[in-house]
Amino acid sequence: MELLSRTGRFTYGSPRAITVHDDQVALFLRSTGPEDPVERLWAVDLATGQERLLADPDALAPHRGDLPPEERMLRERIRLWAPGIGSYDSDGVHAVFTLSGRLFRTHLATGVTEELPTGGPAFDPRIKGDAIAYVVSGRLLVLDGEITRIMTTESHVSWGVAEFVAAEELGRSRGHWWSPDGRLLLAARVDETGVPRRHLADPARPEDAPLRLPYPQAGGPNALVELHLLGLDGARRQVLWDDRGFPYVSAVDWSDRLVITVMDRLQQHGRLLEVNPATGTTSELRAFGHPQWIEQPPFADGARIVEIVEVGEVQALAIDGEIVTPPSLYVRRVAGRLGEDHILEAHESEPAEQHVYRLSHDGGLTRITQEYGVHSAMVSGSTLTLTSGTLESMRTRRFVGDLEVRDLSAAVPYRPRPILERVTAHHLPAAVLYPQGHVPGERLPVLLDVYGGPGHQVIAAEPGRWIRKQWWADQGFAVVTIDNRGTPNVGVSFGRAIFRRFSEAALDDQVSGLLELADKHPDLDLSRVAVRGWSYGGYFAALAVLRRPDVFHAACAGAPPTDFRWYDTAYTERYLGLPQENPEGYAADSLIADAPNLSRPLLLIHGLADDNVYPLHTLRLSEALTRAGRPHSTVLLPGVSHMTPNGIAERLMAIELDFLRRNLGTLVS
Repeated sequence: MELLSRTGRFTYGSPRAITVHDDQVALFLRSTGPEDPVERLWAVDLATGQERLLADPDALAPHRGDLPPEERMLRERIRLWAPGIGSYDSDGVHAVFTLSGRLFRTHLATGVTEELPTGGPAFDPRIKGDAIAYVVSGRLLVLDGEITRIMTTESHVSWGVAEFVAAEELGRSRGHWWSPDGRLLLAARVDETGVPRRHLADPARPEDAPLRLPYPQAGGPNALVELHLLGLDGARRQVLWDDRGFPYVSAVDWSDRLVITVMDRLQQHGRLLEVNPATGTTSELRAFGHPQWIEQPPFADGARIVEIVEVGEVQALAIDGEIVTPPSLYVRRVAGRLGEDHILEAHESEPAEQHVYRLSHDGGLTRITQEYGVHSAMVSGSTLTLTSGTLESMRTRRFVGDLEVRDLSAAVPYRPRPILERVTAHHLPAAVLYPQGHVPGERLPVLLDVYGGPGHQVIAAEPGRWIRKQWWADQGFAVVTIDNRGTPNVGVSFGRAIFRRFSEAALDDQVSGLLELADKHPDLDLSRVAVRGWSYGGYFAALAVLRRPDVFHAACAGAPPTDFRWYDTAYTERYLGLPQENPEGYAADSLIADAPNLSRPLLLIHGLADDNVYPLHTLRLSEALTRAGRPHSTVLLPGVSHMTPNGIAERLMAIELDFLRRNLGTLVS
């Protein structure tokens, strides 16, 4: 456990955020070794493999202070917790980044880095030639040579920043974009004055004022988002579309023409719109929709429209409405275009695998990756970057073209060996891990280590997913993980089985899957079954002991959304609809009314600085349990967010282990 903490779960020293310029130089972020969390900016020559350190935070800003609020919140949204350089932008000549609100520019050829004036704590710098756009306290500024232009001045709105639901739920973490010629900026104007505020206080520091944050709660008002075209000459034009009917801006692309993707509130209807930068008017390229929810909107690829569509039980690729992939291929993502060919991430039969494919313009399909594992891709110019993780090596490798970028992370000292299964009539992906050295015939208590929610697949042949699960197994458990219906990449109807109701399919599938696994694995002792999870997994853990105490005998529920009426708009309404229109579904998925039924040991854990699943979820369930006279345990963590960074997650594992040992009667050392 201590090694997990010191090495950042074996991620410190791994390269990430790789970008390629002119097919010659790759930039990336990486710390200096397996126990160094501070990420630095590096460059590697793709012809020679020679690496250069471009920017070292310890040298540039050794006494780093607090992050600007916008950056702190964005890092939480995108689950980025390593200190140092969190992100950068580059035009191939310079790279720009911030450290604790200070703006730096590095010349790539010489490695010379200079600090630039900002007028306040800077966030999200974007470079275009001599001009750098960035945000200071909700205002958008441009540093153009020696001149700083304040592009926006309104005090009650934010400019150039993605609102909560865009960054957390819609996949858009940016709020401003340069035009290709550098003459215009497209900027999001976000008005949150109508969004209710929630307060996050730190009881351990009562002298500090609480944070007061806008939070769009299911069924309530969202932020009002506009897009504006801002000229360096002071000109301003608003982008015009039906923003009442389609309030969500889920994507913006200005690599060539300016195209935006907008969706309605329930994410059942959307429009792909081309923007005329001279007027701000829009024209429709494609209307799209789904009677349940839109999984992946189409996008413009030059003059063509590329879309992932559902055909029977698979996702297929369509270009201008014509399906171009074979029926055996389940397409997960279009990674980019290499010349006239498309690079796809997909699988053919086993959802635990993901491979990279090249689809030629004449329809030929070539699988690029071969090794059993999870492989992903990025395309830049004519360079293909591959990220490949395998259980055999317990290492994730990154190749830019033919060059492997050095990984300095610690080697995992053990190799998890999950036994992958497909169980029940729904063919649920499942896995069992035994302790190292387990002797068949030795009966083991069972730990169901679960997520179970939409948007995240757990059963995958990717090494990072199994490291902590094997640690749990080595404490004396048979660790079971099951992807129930509602999780992605198994089948179309499989993923959509949770429409308008979360709990029913998840609970039924986890129970039936566990029972079938016990038939196949007689060493699973179903008289001692614990369940643990975080976030949606925490919700399921509490759900399990409240509603199926006949199966589950103890639970550790971390950061659980105990009533989705208190969770955010975009995520919750996508699946459950509006609370006003589906009150029965929301009530059926709430845990509060189940409090009097608790008859098993339950440990609730929550960070008091969690601005995603607010602590109110755990506190209100604890309140209901207390009022019902139901004993339970609660661990509240002052100053800790939903990510539980800086080794907190590993420390919590020790607390959970002690709780489960005491309450399952496990005789493990």
